[in-house]
Amino acid sequence: MAMRFNKAKKSQAKLRLGLIGPSGSGKTYTALSLASGLGKKIAVVDTEHASAALYADEFGVEYDTLQLTSFEVENYVEAIELATREGYDVLIIDSLSHAWAGKGGILEFVDKAAKRTGNNFAGWRDATPKHNLLVEAILAAPIHVICTLRSKVEHIVETVKGRSQVRKVGMQPVQRDGLEYEFTIVGDLTQEHDLIVTKTRAAFLADAVINKPGRKLGEQLHEWLDAGEAAPPPELVKKIQVNDAYQTAKDFLSNGATPEQRESARNKIKARQEDGTFSFEQATELLELCNQKG
Repeated sequence: MAMRFNKAKKSQAKLRLGLIGPSGSGKTYTALSLASGLGKKIAVVDTEHASAALYADEFGVEYDTLQLTSFEVENYVEAIELATREGYDVLIIDSLSHAWAGKGGILEFVDKAAKRTGNNFAGWRDATPKHNLLVEAILAAPIHVICTLRSKVEHIVETVKGRSQVRKVGMQPVQRDGLEYEFTIVGDLTQEHDLIVTKTRAAFLADAVINKPGRKLGEQLHEWLDAGEAAPPPELVKKIQVNDAYQTAKDFLSNGATPEQRESARNKIKARQEDGTFSFEQATELLELCNQKG
């Protein structure tokens, strides 16, 4: 097939927003406030011991939460797919850092693999596809996705009005290096609740510093994202998602899934066949992979 260049046209898009900050900077509150301007039906994947529910009366919109207590990549991917199937406008993942450094996250997966095999490289060989699976799930979701990320913290001493004060500042996000490049917009939140935009594809936010960003900014982002040619029809998006979900499950089961992961996958595959996500043939093939020894 011959290559060709086509005229660039702006299309409608869904937001991929990364909010990075230390504890106390307002990541959860900011994410919920922005989401209230992006859509009416909001879901939150809560890894912070139900902290998101504390703001239930703050924004004039209702939102639903899903609690995660173990942070395997597969749990995040399942939550993203569930939010898509149930028709949410906005999904907040609070926080994405747990998928990296939390219980069952990538670092723990690598550590266990290294202890099992005596080879740290082997752990990363299997962990990288898992991380990529999570990134692809976020990017492919046909809904707005806001991810909060904890930042590594450094304490600095400042002189204010002749007196020394210790201030906590956020550094690099607790996630794999380079993840921020995947987002439409990335911002650092300070202890003073300023959002410092460090990356944006929205020209009106270039070099912006916004104190306590909220619903108004969410509405501006919605207007910017909604401008342009219409997005693909829902039935086409669903078809692509089903194919992606099938291929993702097949790749996962074919590349060293543990017996526990195969057992967990078996139940999910059956549920996906019942709700029509997987065809009988797809489910049968995946279940056969579950029965194979790793």
